[in-house]
Amino acid sequence: MSAALPTAPRSPAPAVRETTFHGLPALQLGLPSGDVAVVALQGAQVLSWVPAGAEERLYLSPRAVFDGHSAIRGGTPVCFPQFNQRGPLAKHGFVRNLPWQRDEAATPPEATASGVSAVLVLRDSAQTREWWPHGFTARLVVTLTEGGLRTELTAQNTGDSAWDFTMALHSYLRIPDIAQARLEGLDGCARWDAVADVRGTQQGAVTFEGEYDSVFTAPGHALQLHGGGAGPLRIEQSSSCANTVVWNPGAALCARLADMPADGFRHMVCVEAAAIDQPVTLAPGARWTGWQQLRLA
Repeated sequence: MSAALPTAPRSPAPAVRETTFHGLPALQLGLPSGDVAVVALQGAQVLSWVPAGAEERLYLSPRAVFDGHSAIRGGTPVCFPQFNQRGPLAKHGFVRNLPWQRDEAATPPEATASGVSAVLVLRDSAQTREWWPHGFTARLVVTLTEGGLRTELTAQNTGDSAWDFTMALHSYLRIPDIAQARLEGLDGCARWDAVADVRGTQQGAVTFEGEYDSVFTAPGHALQLHGGGAGPLRIEQSSSCANTVVWNPGAALCARLADMPADGFRHMVCVEAAAIDQPVTLAPGARWTGWQQLRLA
């Protein structure tokens, strides 16, 4: 059974506080308005976003594993430095499985007019260099505003040689019914259908019937998700994220996923800000930033 969310703080301080979520160390962000978000230290993974007066807008599988090192099914996993299996690393890289540290110096103690942010950091270690022999710092800034949630990833090369990466902010969005869902804003974008391995151009809104897994050239403007009963959601991403990924496992694949209920596919769709088709190359000392913004429409 899913654990209840911590109670939202009703006073300006502390706007970010330490908590636990399904037994994992986490941070809760809260606004006086009642907006609440929770981010786990494992993977710097946002696990919950509840705008004031609204329902949960992120999907978290009731069968997700919270053992402190396995990938957590739901929320917004950070895929870095590899997307999916496009490289020699484990699927979606390794940062989503490791504990990050809160950067307290960069986290304001109180909410401001622009909202409240939490900053989490992961640096290379002897363990990460066994998997990926590079010096890096990854920083995730989670910003909660009234009716909005922004995740911003910055990667910096702290080593002495260039390296490249692919990434995604792999947001699982909660919807009442996938059969009624419609994603607008990708019409005319180049699309690779990963299920059929076919390339083409998107025609009209994206709708869902069966397994859906596509990588789009990002359109450069906001998308809007209509979820079949939930209020619409406006989705934006930085121009540095040149791809948008849309995924729903469908009934057959969902039934084979141990950390998803058989009907879980009905209540989620992933819309991801990503950099996939062209890996990002960072010279020593260089940094890159990409973000996704979710907002009630």
